[in-house]
Amino acid sequence: MIQHLQHPVFKIVSAIAEKQGVEAYAIGGFVRDLYLSRPSKDIDIVVLGNGIAFAEAVGAKLRVQVSVFKNFGTAMLKYQDLEIEFVGARKESYRADSRKPIVENGTLEDDQKRRDFTINALAIALHPAQYGELIDPFGGIQDIAGKLIRTPLDPAETFSDDPLRIMRAIRFASQLNFEIDPAAIEAIKTTAERIRIVSQERITDELNKIILSPKPSVGFKLLFDTGLLKIIFPQMQNLYGVEIVKGKGHKDNFYHTLQVLDNLSETSDDLWLRWAAILHDIAKPATKRFEPGHGWTFHGHEDKGARMVPRIFAQLKLPLNEKMKFVQKLVQLHLRPIVLSQEIITDSAVRRLLFEAGDDIEALMLLCKADITTKNEYKIKKYRNNFELVQQKLKDVEERDRIRNWQPPVTGLDIMELFGIPEGREVGIIKNQIREAILDGHIGNDRDAAIAYTIAKGEEIGLKVVANRKSD
Repeated sequence: MIQHLQHPVFKIVSAIAEKQGVEAYAIGGFVRDLYLSRPSKDIDIVVLGNGIAFAEAVGAKLRVQVSVFKNFGTAMLKYQDLEIEFVGARKESYRADSRKPIVENGTLEDDQKRRDFTINALAIALHPAQYGELIDPFGGIQDIAGKLIRTPLDPAETFSDDPLRIMRAIRFASQLNFEIDPAAIEAIKTTAERIRIVSQERITDELNKIILSPKPSVGFKLLFDTGLLKIIFPQMQNLYGVEIVKGKGHKDNFYHTLQVLDNLSETSDDLWLRWAAILHDIAKPATKRFEPGHGWTFHGHEDKGARMVPRIFAQLKLPLNEKMKFVQKLVQLHLRPIVLSQEIITDSAVRRLLFEAGDDIEALMLLCKADITTKNEYKIKKYRNNFELVQQKLKDVEERDRIRNWQPPVTGLDIMELFGIPEGREVGIIKNQIREAILDGHIGNDRDAAIAYTIAKGEEIGLKVVANRKSD
C-alpha cells in the first residue's frame, strides 16, 4: 500500500511521528477504501500519544488551521482536498442506557477492537520504522475479498454497546453489496430494540445513505428481515403483505415499492426523488378496499399519501422545506402521467399536468417510468411506447403554450382596475375562469386574449369596464 501513501501529507505525518517519538497510523474507512479502490477524502489518523498535540504540529507544518474538539479528544484539519482527523489511541466501555462510551487511553490493539467492523479496523503504519505496513488483526482484508460484514468482537456486544452500528452494518452491506455475517444478522435481530436509544437524526442519516446505495432494496430487505424497519419506519413496513378475498389478491406493495426504488436508482441519484419513490404508494394500506365484482382498489391513495408526507418527514427528522414539498407534489401527481398514457392524450390534460408539475415534470416522468413493474413484456412495451407519446406531447404543448410555472397574463389587480371593484369574490371567480380557459385551450396564453376574455366574463356577472384598457 506504500504506493497509495505518496500524498505529501503522509510524509509530513511520518516526519512528525519520528520527531515526537510516537507511532501514527491511518485507520478505518480510508484504509478500507484503498483496498476497495474507492475514492476517499476523509482520513482518520490514530496516534499512540496525544492526538491533539500531534494534529497541531501537523497543522503548523502545513500552515493550516486546526479545529480542536477537547470533549472528544480529537482534532481536525483540512488540507487541499483532504479532511484529516487525529485522535489518540483509546479503548471504550459502555453503559446499558447510552451509546456514548467511557473513553480511556489505549493501545493500537485497543483502538482496533473498538471499531465496528473488521473492514473498518484496518490500519496502515505512517511512522518511519513501519511505514506502509498493514496491521489487520481481525481478518479485514479477507472479509473484503469475501464481501463480508463482520464485527471484530462478539456481534451482540458490539451492537448492544452502540446500536447505531446495526444501521451501519446494513448501510455498508447496501453500499458495497456485501453479505452480513450470519452471527451478526442474528445479533441485529436480538438487539434491534436498542436502536430506540439512538437519536432520530443519526438513524435517518444512515437511512438516507441506504437510499443512496446503488441498489437500495438490498438495505431495505435487510431492515425488514431483521425487524428494524417496523421500529424505525412502520409506515413502510405496513406496505408488506398480500390479502386474498374470493380468490383475488393484490400485489405486495412493499416489494413493488422496492422495485420502483431500484428502477429509479438506475436513472437518478437524487435523494428526494428516491424518497418520492419510497412514499408514492405509502397510503395504499389505508385506502385498500375490496369491491365485489371488481377486486381490490386503492382509490385516493395519491391524495392521502401526499397528506401523509409532512408527518413522515417530521417523524424521521427530514427537512420540512422545499424538499418535502417536492416529494409531496410527486406523490400527489404520480398517477397522472400513467393515466394519460392509457387514454387519448388531449392538449388540455397535458396543459393541466404541466401547470401542476411545473419544473418538476421531468422528475415526475422518471418516477412514473420507474413505477412500471409488470413482468408482462407486452404491457411493458405498450406502457413505454405510450410514455414516449406523453413526453412528446408535453414537449409540444410546452413549446406552444408556455404553461410550465404559469403566471396569469391578467392579475387580480388588473381585474380590479378594469372594472373599478375592490378585492373580493368576483375577482377570484374571474381569475379562475381565465386559468381554466387557458388550460382548456379556449383562449391563448397571452395578455390580449386574456383581457378580452376578462371583459366578456365580467359582463356576464354584471360588471362594466371603467378603465380604458383592453390591452397594454
